[in-house]
Amino acid sequence: MDDDWVDMDSFTPPFLTESLEMAMEVEKENSKPSCFSCVFDNQNGGRSFSSESYLASGSLKRVLLRLDPSPNDYEEDIVEMFGFQWVTETALVESCGLLFGLLRQQIYRLEDLAQMSSSDFSKFNLFHFTWADSIRQQCIEFLHYVKVFIFRYLEPPKAENDGMLHPYEELEAQLPSLLVEELHSLTLQIGHLYELPSSVLAAFTIQHQAKLFPPSWHLLHLHLDIHWLVLEILHVLGEKMMRQVVYANHFINLTGENLTSISLFESHCGNLIYDLISISINKYLKVRPSEALTSHHYPCTCIKELWILVIHLLDHRSKGSHTESFWSSVNINLKKVFEKPSNSDRMSGFETIQCKDPLSFSWWIITHLASLYQFDRNGNLDEKKESNWKFVEELLKKSIDAQSGVLEEQLRMHLQCCLTLCGLWDLNLSVTTILWDYYSKNLNSSFTVPWLGLKGLANISKNPLSMLELVKSCCCDQPIPALYNSSNSYLLFLCILARMMKEEAESSGVHPWKQVKGRIYSKFHRKRMQELTEVGLQNFFNLFLLLATVAETEDIVSRVLDLLDFLTPSSVTVSQRALIWRGQFAFLLIYVEKNMDISVLAEKLANAFREKAKEFLVTKNDYTQKQNLWTLLSTYIDGVQEVFETSCDLNLSQEKLLNDGFTMLLPACRGAELSLVLNFLQVVLARLRSAHGRAGPGPAPLPPAAGNEHHLAVAAALWRNCFPFLKSQRMAQAPPGPQLADTAAGFTLLALDMPSKALSELQPQPVLSMLQLFGWDDMVWPQLVSRYLSHLIPNSELHEAVSSMGYPSYEALTVRSWFRCVLQMFLDHPTGALAKTDAERTVGKVYMEQLSELTRLVFKLKEVENILSKAHLEEPFSKQDPKNALVQFIKAVGKTYSGLQTLPEKSAMVAKALEYLGDVLKYVKPYLKVKGPPEGLQLTYWIIGCLVKFWAPILATSRAQQLLFRIIDCLLLPHSVLQQDKELPGAWLSALQESLPLYLQGLSFICCQPLNQGPYLNQLLGNIIQQYFGRFLPSSPSAPAVGLHPVAVALIFQKDILQMVSSRALCESCDFSLTVKKISTDILQYVVEGCQAGAGGEHAAQLTAVFRQFIQDYAALYDQRVFSILETVAVLDQALVACLIPTITECLKDSEHKQGLGRNSAQREAYKRLLSHLAEAGQNEIQKLENETD
Repeated sequence: MDDDWVDMDSFTPPFLTESLEMAMEVEKENSKPSCFSCVFDNQNGGRSFSSESYLASGSLKRVLLRLDPSPNDYEEDIVEMFGFQWVTETALVESCGLLFGLLRQQIYRLEDLAQMSSSDFSKFNLFHFTWADSIRQQCIEFLHYVKVFIFRYLEPPKAENDGMLHPYEELEAQLPSLLVEELHSLTLQIGHLYELPSSVLAAFTIQHQAKLFPPSWHLLHLHLDIHWLVLEILHVLGEKMMRQVVYANHFINLTGENLTSISLFESHCGNLIYDLISISINKYLKVRPSEALTSHHYPCTCIKELWILVIHLLDHRSKGSHTESFWSSVNINLKKVFEKPSNSDRMSGFETIQCKDPLSFSWWIITHLASLYQFDRNGNLDEKKESNWKFVEELLKKSIDAQSGVLEEQLRMHLQCCLTLCGLWDLNLSVTTILWDYYSKNLNSSFTVPWLGLKGLANISKNPLSMLELVKSCCCDQPIPALYNSSNSYLLFLCILARMMKEEAESSGVHPWKQVKGRIYSKFHRKRMQELTEVGLQNFFNLFLLLATVAETEDIVSRVLDLLDFLTPSSVTVSQRALIWRGQFAFLLIYVEKNMDISVLAEKLANAFREKAKEFLVTKNDYTQKQNLWTLLSTYIDGVQEVFETSCDLNLSQEKLLNDGFTMLLPACRGAELSLVLNFLQVVLARLRSAHGRAGPGPAPLPPAAGNEHHLAVAAALWRNCFPFLKSQRMAQAPPGPQLADTAAGFTLLALDMPSKALSELQPQPVLSMLQLFGWDDMVWPQLVSRYLSHLIPNSELHEAVSSMGYPSYEALTVRSWFRCVLQMFLDHPTGALAKTDAERTVGKVYMEQLSELTRLVFKLKEVENILSKAHLEEPFSKQDPKNALVQFIKAVGKTYSGLQTLPEKSAMVAKALEYLGDVLKYVKPYLKVKGPPEGLQLTYWIIGCLVKFWAPILATSRAQQLLFRIIDCLLLPHSVLQQDKELPGAWLSALQESLPLYLQGLSFICCQPLNQGPYLNQLLGNIIQQYFGRFLPSSPSAPAVGLHPVAVALIFQKDILQMVSSRALCESCDFSLTVKKISTDILQYVVEGCQAGAGGEHAAQLTAVFRQFIQDYAALYDQRVFSILETVAVLDQALVACLIPTITECLKDSEHKQGLGRNSAQREAYKRLLSHLAEAGQNEIQKLENETD
């Protein structure tokens, strides 16, 4: 049984299926008759039309399916119409004329109400509004009754019967003819829609959300109902009469004019379409070309619905007979818009509305009507397509006809409409043929709209990617209304061409390119190519880039290259040549996008680049020629960069673009030119490393895959053609730009990823060689080093790779470079007092920011973190400036060394510290050589002073003493200092004066250590104090002292008692200058206090010996002053001076003896004053002196 079962649904005719569906929905139907309504409520269910509409209610569908127009209505025996009761089954036969007369009477009443309301609206109330609504409903119900009566009760025509007919049958037989006459009379009464008074037509603008509507609104919509219902009734009558022609016999006999059901339908339908077009013309008068697609052609949804009803009815009728389709009827009426009205037409009033721009209007109305085809018989969106290409082709020919005088702003709108139609209809290649015939002759036009301003200007693409993106935008679906401002008419043509190419190929399987390429190619020849301007070349490339995107890429590119060969160098300007290069690179981008090998086109471009780079190198004094060449070369650089940026995997012969032209270009570049090329190299390096990383990361040997071979070829080209210049610039005379460091870092990482392709001079360990060249070499500019290392320090793979090579000094050498970068931060500052320019300030600020970043990264190195941890320094160094951070690091190293216990640990730490330091005096030599700039000198003396102070235990070791002696010779006791008659630079003295306490404190510690060179160091320290004690005194006795003397400052922090310091202070205390005396007194005070604070008696004995020697040397010559000084010391330390009493007394007597004058009463009185401060020991000595006899 299963085998015999057949799915009968598949054999059910579509009309029958729809009829069954309609029958099942009968119970759901609303008994209220269908009508035009633009009133929407919240329960509309998101439909496009009111539930009462002819579409949503199913009225149209029932008529087309030959179903009962109103299955739930007129089922009673009696029907009420116009306030009277009628027999349902016979009323129309028996009283046809009377009923239509009552209909006309009601129409007149409604017209009177509308006229009265327009003249004096204040007299109207709710009753008049409801009355107008009631009149309209009565008229609609009657016309629906006529439609139902014809369907249910009118008998179809019978064969001729010679027998006698019943009177009713005679009346019934005459009914079709009477209906035609009455309907004709009704159409004459209501006339044309556009002939309605302006007060009635204004009802279109009433808000649809209103609850009550004026009589004018009801009258206007009743006219719409009558126009449509007349067509429905005539259609139903024709179907009932089995499509036989119904003649209006009485009318024909009276007038002699022919009137039939068919002629009435056609004339009324034609008039209605013309009326609707006239309404649309009035709407179009307010539409701007840029808003054409967003401005609808109907004033309210009722007109929209009426258009859709006419579309379905006419197309339905045309399928079953040879009647005109909807588009045919529209085309006929639109042709009338183009025609100038004749005198007879003016007298008949047929064409009372004229259109100023019939061509644009026709495009506009056709496009909007085409969109209405998307609505099905129920008013829902559908995918139905019914094209009108033949008429549109005629419009297109008029649009591009020079005699039509169509402006660019109009043409844009026309092509917007055409593009919209391409999306609504099946495609038509004839459209592209027509348009290409026009645009091929106008390629040099910019297609601009003057009043659009900058948006309307011709756009010459600035780079290959923008050229490609422009044509790709033509290939993708985008909001067409927005294209008016963003695209000119030529680009709209390209959009149409792209849509044709893509969709035609998808639908038919035969690529349309084969059908049109002959027409396109034939328009280009040598003469035509040489006539192209820059704009013309842009349009040329836009066309072929689009075709290469959607059609046969290689064939099209080959043809383009052949066409470009027609252009001789002498006939092409620089800007045109640059555009040609951009266009060729855009083709390369298409190749890359389609994963096609680029070698042929790449070599052609690269060869041209080589020639221009050579010219650029040898051109010296011709600035204009240099600029022209750079225009081309920068175009090439941008193009290659975009090829690499858009390439997913560099396996399409991209290396062909990196030829030896770069060996000539790079040395010839200056300033911004070099920055551009170096930025380009960074992009290429990054893209190569990224692509290679996906193929197989790490320095291990790679499998011989095609992709990896291409990667190695790109790497080899970069090393061979670009790196030698990079290497030569690291020691340039002026600080290099940041791009050089960035590029060098990129090459270093490339050496890490693909070491085998690095130059032979960098082998066998290219990574270490690169680090030595750009990161650790003391001769490289610090600006380059700091930025270079900032790129590499965070790279853990690099760190691991260097460690795996058995090279343990990576971090130490990095710290050394940082140390140098901080010391040389003022290296490029002028030594004079000239004010800095804004550019110099900016460069300095940038370098300081870079140095701060390097400082932050250095403090993250494991060695540095370990030192800081051992020194228990947890301060966030990254937030400090580099100078302070370096000082903290120096402190941390010194503190860590002091905490070590064993000799091997200390020895290793000394070696590591010296490795961190490097040849520090070499770093600061530029400052010392020119004695400037002041900032550099201050930094030098301060940082190295901190080294001497905080690394004193390290510098005291035999391994570091040589460095200490060099520091003293270069910074503290240079040859110029020893020349007493030579004036020293103020900036140098100022820097030394601020930092001298650091040196004195460090050296005093070192001198106290048991060293082989101890006596020599003591001698050097004495020389330092001797040299600078006097140099830092005020210039004159009257000059005020600025702050503490540096020796005094040193002694504040250094508690060790230094014999040479105190001796010098005692000597200077004897000076007659009050200022010198004050400074010397202060120093003595610090010396004495230091002695008191020290532990043990060694310092006290040393100080006592100093005072004893001082008394012996100066007491005889400066007796009063010596006693005064000792009085001051006695205030600080009585015991110290008390120990000196025997020496003072002995010196006093020796002095008296030498003078031979007996006792010196003045000296003795001064001595007694001193003794009075020495308590009991002093009193005892006074007593002894008084008891002495001669």
